[in-house]
Amino acid sequence: MVKDMTKGTPWKLILAFFLPTLAGNLFQQFYSMVDTVIVGRFVSVEALAAVGATGFISFLVLGFATGLTSGFSVITAQRFGSGDEDGVRRSVAVCILLSVGFTVVLTALSIATTMPLLRLMNTPENIIEDAALYINIIYLGIGATMYYNMIAGILRALGDSRTPLYFLILSSLLNVGLDLLFILKFHMGVAGAAWATVISQLFSAVCCTVWCARKYPILHLKRENFRVEWLFVCSHLNVGVPMAFQFSVTAVGCLVLQSAINVFGSDVIASFTAAGKVESLVTQPLATMGTTMAVYCGQNLGAGRIDRIRKGLRDAICFSMAFSVLAAAVNFFGGAAITGLFMDEPTREILDYAQQYLNTISVFFPFLGVLFIYRNSLQSMGESFIPLMGGVGEFAARLAAALTLPQLIGYAGICLASPLAWIAAAVPLTVKYLAMLKKGQLEQLYQKTRLPGEG
Repeated sequence: MVKDMTKGTPWKLILAFFLPTLAGNLFQQFYSMVDTVIVGRFVSVEALAAVGATGFISFLVLGFATGLTSGFSVITAQRFGSGDEDGVRRSVAVCILLSVGFTVVLTALSIATTMPLLRLMNTPENIIEDAALYINIIYLGIGATMYYNMIAGILRALGDSRTPLYFLILSSLLNVGLDLLFILKFHMGVAGAAWATVISQLFSAVCCTVWCARKYPILHLKRENFRVEWLFVCSHLNVGVPMAFQFSVTAVGCLVLQSAINVFGSDVIASFTAAGKVESLVTQPLATMGTTMAVYCGQNLGAGRIDRIRKGLRDAICFSMAFSVLAAAVNFFGGAAITGLFMDEPTREILDYAQQYLNTISVFFPFLGVLFIYRNSLQSMGESFIPLMGGVGEFAARLAAALTLPQLIGYAGICLASPLAWIAAAVPLTVKYLAMLKKGQLEQLYQKTRLPGEG
């Protein structure tokens, strides 16, 4: 059901949206975790390293796609918050048209640059062929990724965080079944894991679409909704493209970091891959709070409820600090045990590398939580420049750390690269938000959301 987040107690609305979204994000993580577990335990450590070596390349492209669709749905949330049902339908039509166009371009560019990027990143020769095979199949499924993220973003813009969850649960179960079928029965190796992921995500997207068609009259589009109005298209691009580039700037820094990791060999790559899955899992509450606040702030900005934005952000920061402590505790006390699930008889050295990484990053989780909240909130309110510059700062810090620290302090330098990047991004975002509060600039952002003829 749709949920108007412009009325009611902010923290209750935030939690009610957050919890189903968190469950959905955890199941989405389940996609890649199942691939990693099955590949690591039933194929080989080298195959696990091959999948892991593509992680940041995948983030470069799929992160760009996710940023686009998230940005497009910000306009949908603003129109819904202002009570403009026709504007919601027009926004959804623009989301569809833009998503199709970007899918074609991204797919062609991604496949063409796969092998050059893998070689640029110093990918070891013993895993490079499997890495290229895996990521190219994922790239062939960019359309499925765009499709799912678009429809899920639209539903969340309307305040519905439950429907994407239900279908992600089904698709996650399908992903497990296909992984086992393709890898254990058909012996497809890393290719089977990739195809299972793509097929499962497409299934989830189609299910969401059918449900929308049956349950949400506000999303029943007509031919006139697809009439191109360039100012309206540009309003979507003005939010979506900076969000997409922010993801990509971050990903480029991660690519440099992956290059530094690859020099250490396949055991360290496998260790870092498994530890990264644990990191993604335990930090999902922080990322989900950011997603929640994007919808909350977008709807309330559309309604002109600036007072509710201030209150909601204060509540969100408090929640995030609590989640940071919990995530750090899981890493400190269970990191090695969880990492061991991804491999069949992992060596002590591999587990020690993973635990060292998880212990290091845990200390800096509060900065990551602030980063997610302020970046998503500012973007949803149409303030895209500072989040983009925060992404540039994140890139610069990660780049500097990856190029210098491993030579100075070895693997510990790898562990510090991401925390330093989080700090570099979180500080300017926090300063910008506090400055906007002091100068009354949130009210000015509200005026920018008005369409011609509105108040």
